[in-house]
Amino acid sequence: MGYTDPSSSRDLLGNRTLFFIFICAFAVVTLLQQILYGRNYLKRVKQTELFERWKNLQMCKWEMNVTEANLFKSTLSRCCNAPAFLFTTQKNTPLGTKLKYEVDTSGIFHINQEIFKMFPKDMPYHRSQFKKCAVVGNGGILKNSRCGREIDSADFVFRCNLPPISEKYFTDVGVKTDVVTVNPSIITERFHKLEKWRKPFYDVLQVYENASVLLPAFYNTRNTDVSIRVKYVLDDFESQQAVYYFHPQYLINVSRYWLGQGVRAKRVSTGLILVTAALELCEEVHLFGFWAFPMNPSGIFITHHYYDNVKPRPGFHAMPSEIFNFLHMHSKGILRVHTGTCSCC
Repeated sequence: MGYTDPSSSRDLLGNRTLFFIFICAFAVVTLLQQILYGRNYLKRVKQTELFERWKNLQMCKWEMNVTEANLFKSTLSRCCNAPAFLFTTQKNTPLGTKLKYEVDTSGIFHINQEIFKMFPKDMPYHRSQFKKCAVVGNGGILKNSRCGREIDSADFVFRCNLPPISEKYFTDVGVKTDVVTVNPSIITERFHKLEKWRKPFYDVLQVYENASVLLPAFYNTRNTDVSIRVKYVLDDFESQQAVYYFHPQYLINVSRYWLGQGVRAKRVSTGLILVTAALELCEEVHLFGFWAFPMNPSGIFITHHYYDNVKPRPGFHAMPSEIFNFLHMHSKGILRVHTGTCSCC
């Protein structure tokens, strides 16, 4: 398992060591049982009991299980292959390609010269390029976590959907950003599809400095025009920020994989997509801001996001199933889920 006894400097036969070994083993076994049974288990077990077992697991020092992690990454390499297909590139999508959309499968987008020039020649990242990565979700579990310094200490940081990282929040969420995703619905609702004033959108992106901007331009036909406008806006303002577009086949493959792991939803979340990619691009992956419950593990009510309490559209994502899978991977030492207060660095 991916755990060590925090009191390992003591005699191996000491009572404290035996106590921690028992707690860690019990926590791992019972948490895995809850994950395997998923929602059916939650119907029989109080949510507070699940939280208690997760807290017990947190008493154990997490260590990466290299064997388990490499096995999992090999599986992702076969099904998804982020180092080759995460972004739409000139290599994987040649000029003249009739690109099929992720959802509107009957729709075809013809890659002409103008669009082709927007794509990078090849993927800018390769397998296990980064030592330690942080994938930062927007969950209320981040509020008062003081995880900002630990997030910023990562070699590469992914963020989802233009989250605020102003002075009000940076103690909890940090500021470092290497890739930030943008849901086209944000551009439509907050920035009028970029059909009017464009500088407010440009100004928001400058908060992330030189971070690359990643969009699902080929998720459906509605997303394409507004996503391509982002590239035009940044070029107009002579920004150095790169703009990338998810490859639709990568998104299809990721959804299929997680469906096989019990994540049944209209669409997997952006966070899950980034975590999947990070597991291939990074040696060690740490998750912050991922939690699917209205209470933290201590039973204290939290807001849905660290910056507001706006709930998502019901039934669109399967967040509890996603979190169960993350906890499962945490217990096996594949990645680390942070849900408490950080003490870095």
